[in-house]
Amino acid sequence: MIKRALISVSDKTGIVEFAKGLNSLGVEIISTGGTARVLSDAGIDVINVSDITGFPECLNGRVKTLHPKIHGGLLAVRDNEEHMKQLKELGIDTIDMVVINLYPFKHTIMKSGVTLEEAIENIDIGGPTMLRSAAKNYRDVTVVVDPGDYERVLDEIKANGNTTPDTRYSLALKVFEHTSQYDTMIAGYLRNYKGLGKFPQKLTITFEKIQDMRYGENPHQAAAFYKEVLPVKGSIAQAVQLHGKELSFNNINDTNGALDLLKEFEEPTVVAVKHANPCGVGSADNIYDAYMKAYQSDPVSIFGGIVAANREIDKRTSEEINKIFIEIVVAPSFTQEALEVLKSKKNIRLLQLEDISTKLPATALDMKKVGGGLLVQDIDNILIDMENLEVVTKRKPTDKEMEDLLFAWKVVKHTKSNGIAICKDKQTLGIGPGQVNRIWATTQAVERSGEKIKGAVLASDAFFPFPDCVEAAGKAGVTAIIQPGGSLRDNLSIEKADEFGIAMVFTKMRHFKH
Repeated sequence: MIKRALISVSDKTGIVEFAKGLNSLGVEIISTGGTARVLSDAGIDVINVSDITGFPECLNGRVKTLHPKIHGGLLAVRDNEEHMKQLKELGIDTIDMVVINLYPFKHTIMKSGVTLEEAIENIDIGGPTMLRSAAKNYRDVTVVVDPGDYERVLDEIKANGNTTPDTRYSLALKVFEHTSQYDTMIAGYLRNYKGLGKFPQKLTITFEKIQDMRYGENPHQAAAFYKEVLPVKGSIAQAVQLHGKELSFNNINDTNGALDLLKEFEEPTVVAVKHANPCGVGSADNIYDAYMKAYQSDPVSIFGGIVAANREIDKRTSEEINKIFIEIVVAPSFTQEALEVLKSKKNIRLLQLEDISTKLPATALDMKKVGGGLLVQDIDNILIDMENLEVVTKRKPTDKEMEDLLFAWKVVKHTKSNGIAICKDKQTLGIGPGQVNRIWATTQAVERSGEKIKGAVLASDAFFPFPDCVEAAGKAGVTAIIQPGGSLRDNLSIEKADEFGIAMVFTKMRHFKH
């Protein structure tokens, strides 16, 4: 039976109604500080923690519940005769319920200009300690950390005088998940504040679930979507869905890939993605022309794909988009007329992401799960070092070719390795993604480029081990190439480029994407 409850909450959502419900069932309520005042002002009888412990709050409230009369009442196992005998000898009464949520550390560190001292003052000590004590003794104690559980708990007490064993177990599990996340946020903040390295000996990361998904990569796989605890501007997790059915696992993964590539561009640009690889990219003076370039790059592959734009979608552009089936359109905004056009299709998903061009912070990490482990690295947030750029052929690229080479380099950076991108006039012509050798990727990109390839440029995400790719490009009409260089046989590719009059530039950095 629940006879005594200790309530101390920072988030006071619903707490007055919950406490009144407990009070009406004859539950004695113990409380502290601000929570005690709120409950008393609502006409609820409250016993102050100091009256239980016989010791006043001290150190500006830092110490108030860290006392044997509190933790003894929480941790005593009720069917352990020795425990109960000791409680009686020490004059300790049991506490049957704890209702606590913690100092708002997350909201504190999200504030602009927050100081280290302010963050530290919002590290809760007594709260997690009581939560863990109650959760450890869940067979006898009900512990509530989430206001969303108030109604369920109250209903069970009304019906049975207590919560069910299964409920107490699930609430205890929620506590340990909650306090684990709380500690992880604190450790992460302290590490980042002093810049103590990205790769600690013990890596703990924490996320919050956004939604359960209908299924994962394939229908037989269960899945869920989580977001980082602190908001990341410009990320897919921050997008607001304006229309369409819920996103699938593959929708989110593909859209994330589109956003990664889109962030490389400042001018009006549209990126079309299929299966996490770019299938069409176009830059222009306005978003309509950029979309038409992206669409015309590969009118076949874009069908059923993802379209990401870094400018507002207007009516004219929306009418072109609606001519084919597109899974998702993500943009910083849509005009009202564009929304009306796009919403005429029931199944298209429309996502608004106001900070769509915001790059990920330098502290961000790229993680890849492998069997039994985790690979962690810096994100690939460097495009090119212009000072290291070296023209290695007899002919230098023209200004126009150089502009297209840099465009192509952005595209190939976000193409699965082995990756090749052929571009012209700030438009992709042919992309060869994810091949097991570079000549296959090159051949694929050349074939997709068609007749437009004459005078185009080519980008390769890694060096050419043989001259065969340069030869294939030269025969097709490519006039300039950008690649990392660094092969033992670089001279063969350079000689082949000179043979075809191709200008070739070495970046001296690669962009593998696996």
